[in-house]
Formats: sequence, structure tokens, C-alpha cells
Amino acid sequence: MDVMQNYQRWLDSPRVSDEDKATLRSLSEKQRDDAFFKNAEFGTGGMRGILGPGTNRINEHTIGRVTVGFGLYLKKHLGEKALGMGVAISHDNRFFSREFTLLSADILAKMGFKVYIFDMLRATPELSFAVREKQCAGGIMITASHNPKEYNGYKVYDEKGCQLIPELVDEMLAILATLPDELSFKIPEAEKKGEVIVLGPEVDEKYYELVKTTQVHPELDKKGFKVIYSPQHGASYEGAMAVFSSLGYEIIPVKEQCVHDPNFGATESPNPEVEKAWKLPLAYAVKEHANLVVMTDPDGDRCGLAYLGKDGEYHRLTGNESAALLVDYLLSEKKKMGLLPENPVMYDTIVSSSLAREVAQSYGVKVESFLTGFKFIGSRIGYYEEKENGPTFVFGYEESYGCLLAPFVRDKDGIQAILLYTEMALFHHLRGEDLGEALEGLYHRYGYHLATTKDIYFEGMDGNAKMQKLMAGLHVTPLRCFCNINVAKIGDYKKQIMVDLASGKEEPIVGLPVSDVVKYFLKDNSTICVRPSGTEPKVKFYIEVVSDKEDGLKEKAEALFQDLLSQAGVNR
Repeated sequence: MDVMQNYQRWLDSPRVSDEDKATLRSLSEKQRDDAFFKNAEFGTGGMRGILGPGTNRINEHTIGRVTVGFGLYLKKHLGEKALGMGVAISHDNRFFSREFTLLSADILAKMGFKVYIFDMLRATPELSFAVREKQCAGGIMITASHNPKEYNGYKVYDEKGCQLIPELVDEMLAILATLPDELSFKIPEAEKKGEVIVLGPEVDEKYYELVKTTQVHPELDKKGFKVIYSPQHGASYEGAMAVFSSLGYEIIPVKEQCVHDPNFGATESPNPEVEKAWKLPLAYAVKEHANLVVMTDPDGDRCGLAYLGKDGEYHRLTGNESAALLVDYLLSEKKKMGLLPENPVMYDTIVSSSLAREVAQSYGVKVESFLTGFKFIGSRIGYYEEKENGPTFVFGYEESYGCLLAPFVRDKDGIQAILLYTEMALFHHLRGEDLGEALEGLYHRYGYHLATTKDIYFEGMDGNAKMQKLMAGLHVTPLRCFCNINVAKIGDYKKQIMVDLASGKEEPIVGLPVSDVVKYFLKDNSTICVRPSGTEPKVKFYIEVVSDKEDGLKEKAEALFQDLLSQAGVNR
């Protein structure tokens, strides 16, 4: 893409406001290049980017064009009936989220679609539910999830309330490719404009009641068990409090972070995976001497937690650790109660820790692993629903704090998660143990699993080129040894082959789409997986080490990471 040509095209366009033109003229050369070196792209979490003018930015023009493309895709995919089925749209608390929602609704209505919107922000899982409840042709969620305040984004859903899988995104992108650019496209207006309907409280109430059905032991004595809750300024506050208010839990919200502030003014980060996001909630916990702290991200699809240990300190759990604990709790208790289905299945991803997988398999639960992106899990649930005698879904999760318990939603559901994590923590509390002790019990049964994620950012046009060079090198010249530990197998998900280095035998990777991912399986059962982020300009490194002893695991994981960087020629 010619940066200067597109930059000038924006300056010359009557569609671009004087304010945006002034912003463009004020950009440094580096900022200008980053804003125009490519188009905003769809990744693992939809289209996400920095707000502002430019082709590689989220703005009314890039949002408008993709909305036209999505509408045309729905008509092609489902026919004219898609117009009457309609599209549900929701949004989070970010800058321009409401404006982009109303813009998308207006465009689709002009195209003849019935459109459902909420009266204000709603969490991602409720958008997925609304698509299913209203039997829509599709859905749109305006959000940048846990990204910083400068970002916004656009996620698209199919008629089952599941984010579009890559083959369907490719169909939509093929349609987008036929449209004029973001400053030249026109809305294909229908003879009759579609109706825009504001969803009433009945959708909220039905969703909340279904969330409550995920409880395993609602009868547990909740007296004296305190829970601190933060929605990180986001969309899940009203829903989470509505669910908890009728169940008897003592929930103390972090009031400063319950305001729907697009500046995220009361938090240092809206991402539950980042330590600094926990400062204020943990301060609340210390003051209240709370037993548990739960946190959802801004669009309400992820959940993190921290528990009060016997040492009097609060300890955060990773997504892998909390999921393993929850899998064990759900399966053990349902087995005792005779509630496990005959042919159960759990879904995770190829970058998830093996711990939850081993826990599930010990209960006779089949496990299927997918690429990163919850859409693959949601799609698989639908796939088996349409088959006779297929396995029954019991749990699905990603390592990045996203999980699903009951499939009336087809995306990660942070409100289901905080309810069940709270119940799980209460269950162990009543048995006289904290979550750290419960996790130690899993380690005694399955071995110590330390799974860690590292990020390296590659920002701007130059960074993007370096990131592509790094990944190309790993595909072309695979590494064979880390810290004197030989690699046993290499999974190249771009070439879709699994290579056994000892025999040289290659086997196809089946059932997964092509993806720019490389995974190393070491002879001591450690694993290293590398992939570019689908939502930010960075490469993610997933390292897991397993041992019957805890000592030295952190140091070993760090050494493996540093050795990979050294061999790949990456300077931090």
C-alpha cells in the first residue's frame, strides 16, 4: 500500500472532516506511516485497531465499509431472509462505541435489515445470546476487549451467535474486496428501510436466569464469604450485579471501576492478565478482608481471579490455573451427582496448558484442541449439535481468561465465569482450603505444570516487517534444540504438518485451518509455541514446563524463552 498516496487521498476527500484532516497534518512521519501502511485487518478477535483517521485505524469510514460488507455477506450467505431475521448489535464503554453502533445500525437498516440494538452497552456474551434469542442472521459487537483506551474494534457473529470462523471471514473479505475504498463506498439502499428495534429488559432477564442455571451447588452457605468484583469500567457491571444480587453472595464492587469511563480513569490497565490492573481491586480486598477477587475485562467475556491465601496474602491465578481448578470442580461434583453426560467433551486451544486437559481426561472426558480464538470452540459446539450421537459439551476455555460453561452463549462468557469461579472458591473455602491448596492438590495428582506467556511488540511499518521476518524464519529454518534439550516434534500450522525429528516422518495436521503458528514439543515434555497476536502488533510466546517437582520451573521457562530469542535473532 502506498502510504503517501493514501494519506493524500484522505486529505483531499470531502468525506473526511476538517478535524480529522487537521489530525492527519499533525502526525509525525512514523505515525503517518503506521496509519496508512495497510488496511485494518480481521484477526483472532475481529477487526481491532487504534482510533483515528487512516486506513489502518478504526473510524467511521473503516467501520462503515465493513458494515456494508457484512450486510452483503449475510444476504449472500442466507439469502433475502437475512433481512427479516435481522442483526443484533451491542458495544462496550470505549470512545465512539455507541456512535459506531448507531452508524452500523443505520447502514444495515438502509440496506433493508431489521436491526436490534440495546439501550446502552452490554457485554459480549449477551450479544451472542441476543443473536440466538432473536434468531438473527448475525451480530456485531463494537469492542476492543482488553486493549488500551486508544483502541476500538468490530467483531462479527453468525446466526448461531458464534464469531465468524476464518472460512466465513474469507467470504466476507472477498465481498469487501469488490467494494470501493473506505472513502468511496456507497450504501446499497433497499426500497424499504429496515426497522431499528431497541431490545427490552426481557432479553437481559432471560440471559441472567440462564447464567444462574450454571450453578452446581447453589445451596452452599455463603455467609461471611466476601467477594470483591471489578468490571474494569466495562459492560458487564449491570449484568454481573443482577446475577449475584439474587443469589446471596456478599459482593463488594470496586465503585471507581464501575463507571463506564472510556478513559479507564480508575485503572492502570483494563486487561485482567496484567498485574497493574489489580491494584485497586486488591486494595479493596485488603480493606474488606475479602476471600476472593474477581474481575471481568471491558467487554465482559474474560474473567480473572485472585484468592486470599492462608499466608494472608492475595495470589492471582493464571487462566490456565483457574481453568484447571474449575474443570476439576465441575467434573468431580457432577460425577458425584450423576450429572456427567455419557459422551462428554471439553475444548481448549493448542496454546493452553496440558493440565486442564489431563484433569478432564482423568474423568473420561474427551478433549479437542483448536487454534486460538473462541470462535473455533463456538463453531465446534454447533457442529456436534447438528450431528446425531455427537459428544456433549461440558466446558471450553482459552488460556487468556476466557471460558464457557453452558452453550446458550457461543463466545467466552465472563459472567458465567465469575459466578462459577466464586462458587468453586466458596466450595473449597467451606472445606477449609484456599485455591492455592486446591491447585497444589492437582499438581500432586498430575505433576507441576508451569505455563507462561511472553509478548514482544513490533509496532509500526518497520515492526510489522520484522515480525513477518521472524515468523518466516521459524517456518523455513525450524529450531531443533533449546537449552540442550532436543526437540522431539515440530508442529507447523502454516504448512499444516507435524514433523517427528527423530524419524523425519511428517504427518498432516487435520481439522485446523492454516495459521501462522509454530509449536515445539521438547523431549522432556516442555512445549514452546510462537504466534503473532491477532489483535495487537506483537508476537506471543507460550512456554510450558512440566515436572514432578516445583523447584526451578520458572527459571527453566525463562531460559527456554531467552534461548529461543537468541537463536531467532530477536533483540528486545
